[in-house]
Amino acid sequence: MDDEGPIIDLHSDSYFMGQALREARKAYAAGEVPVGAVVVREGRIISRAWNQVETLKDATAHAEMLALTAAQVSVGDWRLEKCTLYVTKEPCPMCAGAIVHCRPERVVFGCPDAKAGACGGWINLLEANPPLNHRCDVTSGVLGEECLFMIQSFFREARERKKFERSADPEA
Repeated sequence: MDDEGPIIDLHSDSYFMGQALREARKAYAAGEVPVGAVVVREGRIISRAWNQVETLKDATAHAEMLALTAAQVSVGDWRLEKCTLYVTKEPCPMCAGAIVHCRPERVVFGCPDAKAGACGGWINLLEANPPLNHRCDVTSGVLGEECLFMIQSFFREARERKKFERSADPEA
């Protein structure tokens, strides 16, 4: 057998999370919290999105929300059955609520959010909540270190900018 390097599995969680990371980089470049998402159906990406809260001046413009909406348009239905949502950071309660209502089979996320995550970090709205009408399989930690590094870098730079702005302000 020839050793020409690893074969890229275009249907693997790592591959699709890599695509979500590409979206997160767009958010980072736009000065948004770097979260990216893609929705996959039958091995194909049917929607892509990145956080655009500041860009759109819309508190609901999280990457997950935008990706779910675009996926619904692509599928032609609000039900996202046979779909998987890949997102670089654990979804918040707002996004988890939308996920429950859209009914994808799976959610795969990169880094956890212990303070506000709604897929097991702070609360779990997707797997074990009997009153809700849908449950999703959840996979966490896919490319988690890379996802976490990007978010930490973004907030580290934001703190440094604030510190610099305060030191440059003569009235501070």
